[in-house]
Amino acid sequence: MNKKFYELPEEKQMRIINAGFEVFGKNEYKKASTEEITSRANISKGLLFYYFHNKKSLYLFLYSYAEKLVKESIINLHFNEITDFFELCEYAALQKYKLLHKSPHIMEFIMRAFYSQREDVSDDINKKFQSPTSGFLAEYFSKIDYSKFKPEINPQDILQMLIWMTDGYLHEKQRQNTTFVLDELMDKYGIWSKMLKNISYKEEYL
Repeated sequence: MNKKFYELPEEKQMRIINAGFEVFGKNEYKKASTEEITSRANISKGLLFYYFHNKKSLYLFLYSYAEKLVKESIINLHFNEITDFFELCEYAALQKYKLLHKSPHIMEFIMRAFYSQREDVSDDINKKFQSPTSGFLAEYFSKIDYSKFKPEINPQDILQMLIWMTDGYLHEKQRQNTTFVLDELMDKYGIWSKMLKNISYKEEYL
C-alpha cells in the first residue's frame, strides 16, 4: 500500500474504506468489483490503484484495518480490570457486538473473509487464524484468576470450545445460506458460556 493514502483527508479515506467493506462484504472476492468500490467512494479507478497496488492489496489492508477496529473496541481500561475468565469473554463478545451492530458492512466483510475458500486471498487470511490459543491466553488473559477453575480443567480448552461453538453456529448459517442475527448469536453465546462455566469452575465460584 502507498503510504500517501494516509495523507488523504480522513473523510476521503473513510469513503474508500467503507466502500471496500460494503462491496467485498456482499460479494465473493473474485466477483467484487473495483469499479463498484470506486463508484461508491467517488474516486477514479486509477487513483484507487495509486494508493493500493492491486485488488488484493486493498483487500488485505481492509482486513488489517477491521482487525484493528475490533481489537480497539475490546481492549480498554475496563478490559484490563476484569479478572474473571467468563466475564472477560462475555465482555469481549459484547464489545464486538456493539461494533458490528453499528457497522454491518464490517461484519459482512469479516464473516466473508473468515470463511473464504479457494479465493486468491484465502491463504493469506487463513494464516492469520493459525496462532495457538495458548498465545492468545498469555496476551489477553494475563490478569485472570485461574484458581477458580477445577484442577482437571484446562482454560485453553474452554476458550477453544467457545470459539468452536461460535464458529460452528456461524458456519451452519452460512451453509444454509441463512442470514444470522447478532442478537440470536449473543443469546446462544450466553447459554454456551454459562454451561461451560458450570462445568469448569469450582462450586464456590458458581
